[in-house]
Amino acid sequence: MLAKHTVAEVLNLEVLDLKDLANTSWHLRALHAIRKCRTQALGGHLDWCRTCGKLQLQFNSCRNRHCPTCQGHKQQQWIAARRQELLPVPYFHVVFTLPDHLNSIALADAKTLYNILFDSVWQTLCCFAKNPKHLGAKMGMIAVLHTWGQNLSLHPHLHCIVSKGGVTKSGYWKKAKGKDHFLFSVKALSKKFRGLFVSKLRKQLPGIPQALYDKLFSKKWVVYAKAPFGKPEHVIEYLGRYTHKIAISNHRILNIDTTNRTVTFSLKNYRNQGEKTTQTLSTQNFIKRFQNHILPKGFTRIRHYGFLSSSWKKEKLPRLQLQLLDKDLETTAVLTHQETSLHRRCRHCKKGILITLLTFDSRGPPFDYKKIATRKIQKYKN
Repeated sequence: MLAKHTVAEVLNLEVLDLKDLANTSWHLRALHAIRKCRTQALGGHLDWCRTCGKLQLQFNSCRNRHCPTCQGHKQQQWIAARRQELLPVPYFHVVFTLPDHLNSIALADAKTLYNILFDSVWQTLCCFAKNPKHLGAKMGMIAVLHTWGQNLSLHPHLHCIVSKGGVTKSGYWKKAKGKDHFLFSVKALSKKFRGLFVSKLRKQLPGIPQALYDKLFSKKWVVYAKAPFGKPEHVIEYLGRYTHKIAISNHRILNIDTTNRTVTFSLKNYRNQGEKTTQTLSTQNFIKRFQNHILPKGFTRIRHYGFLSSSWKKEKLPRLQLQLLDKDLETTAVLTHQETSLHRRCRHCKKGILITLLTFDSRGPPFDYKKIATRKIQKYKN
């Protein structure tokens, strides 16, 4: 189902003021890419479906990772790859959240702060996992950075999928104790996480006033852990909701008032048990909030650790998967099912794979593109 309104519409309303609204040239570049997505400005291509014979003239997507229109097939491709890597063991969903006192630093130096967040979370979990009293093994983790709240405010937090167990030094799987509770005390995790984070912050960003550190230690830090997923397919389903999410999807935009320059969008109020409500912002305020969630150039927002890291994937992980297939670990075998991707598939018959006959730039397709297409189709048929 197509969205009634898009983020691009909001950006186009303020196109003349985008340069003044953007915090950096990198933000401005991303905003322009999103507003031009799937328009003639980016050029396009003429596709042909060999199954039903339909011609489809389509404009190019911007491929920006912050664009709400471009994430669908990337999400499917990423999930398909993860299906081959997950072990047949239960996993927890754990969320590490930064206090809002750090928002000013996130705006000034997002790259450093978010790198510290990733490092502190993994180091915190490793400290507990290596302890024989808790686990005594190497865990696996996939971490996804989200920086937003439902109202587009700055709310940096890390969604982590953590294995219920780990690999011993001898290379064998060690099952964690307990059923529904997280492997370690959430309160103890919170204190350790806060200590490690502040220590790294002092070293990497000197000059921060002591008053800020006093506030950080006076406030409880939030670590939230859900009950473990029973089967790997549940993990895959859950990951799909978080990996390629952006600050706001097009479907959440309910109305754009072009006269008063306002945007109304839906949101959930988690302070009131997830009650659905709406919020209206001026178009300029909406853009200012949206751009705060554009990540620094080259920043990796999805990271893999432990036995799910790239150093394990080629040799050690396949051996571990084979080892676990013969064990009763509360789960089924590793998933091999592949969902059919709709990327490059004909939108008419839903079966044929599209063949690109010609491409064109922002000037649009040539006036005789149908004749050109007919000649190329004959070549394919012959």
